[in-house]
Amino acid sequence: MPSPFVILSEEFQRILGHAPTLELLSQDFIFAEGVCWVERGQFLVVSDFFNDRIMKWSEREGLSVFRQPSQTANGNTVDAEGRVISCLTRGRAVIRFEPDGSQTVLADRYRGGRLTSPNDVVVKSDGTVWFTDPDYGWLVAEFGHRQPPEQDRNRVYRLVAGTGEITAVCEDFDKPNGICFSPDESTLYVGDTGMTHGAFRPHHVTAFDVNADGASLSNPRIFADIDSWVPDGFRCDTDGNLYVGAGDGVQVFTPTGELMGRILTPETVGNLSFGMSDRQTLFIGATKSLWRIRLNAMGAV
Repeated sequence: MPSPFVILSEEFQRILGHAPTLELLSQDFIFAEGVCWVERGQFLVVSDFFNDRIMKWSEREGLSVFRQPSQTANGNTVDAEGRVISCLTRGRAVIRFEPDGSQTVLADRYRGGRLTSPNDVVVKSDGTVWFTDPDYGWLVAEFGHRQPPEQDRNRVYRLVAGTGEITAVCEDFDKPNGICFSPDESTLYVGDTGMTHGAFRPHHVTAFDVNADGASLSNPRIFADIDSWVPDGFRCDTDGNLYVGAGDGVQVFTPTGELMGRILTPETVGNLSFGMSDRQTLFIGATKSLWRIRLNAMGAV
């Protein structure tokens, strides 16, 4: 059986260790997205996109339903209080799950028009919520709403959760998708998955400098082209290496954009997350399956 690891550098070999094992946890998904570790509860949430539900996995209880229906929830993240924040494709909103089981809508409009289909989300250390809003909910009937967009561009937004203030931090994308800060929050990474709707369209990760105000971006540049399908969800480790979900598995890049290696999966990776109490387990949602691998690297908070 061929190895699931493509090692292109000594550093990636160190990250994998001497005997890496890619472990299958479940094959109970139609398309696994929004993989996110919830530290306070010691569990993982995974959006089962086409089944219109969010699943929950823990070492003790295995796989169970976290929320159903979910309005085709996609990307998930956690705020400083341990509350899950979710992007709803069909619901056209970014919401927060409260401890009592209720939901709070954080954002559903910009300049009077409804958001198109929020996709992925990250919370900055100052509590602001940054999310992407491509037009998949309009384009894809199987999981979308099929309503014409009320926004004239596909944007990346910044939200002040306490006030509801929302600003567009970038709108120069075809289909903005995955989103992640570097460990020191000096860089924001955003994936463009335009190639899902045309081979000539973008399939790269863009890096931005986060300006001194902490609220705006500058110096956009292509960080890496993804040569197997498109860059979907991604995460950084504490050394600033970027782990990108792609068509062949997880592609791992140095902070300067050099490909270090790949963790191969049988199907396309939609999203991933570091987890467990030491953040050294990488959880991978690969279409119908959920995997994990223990690494000599720690996920950035």
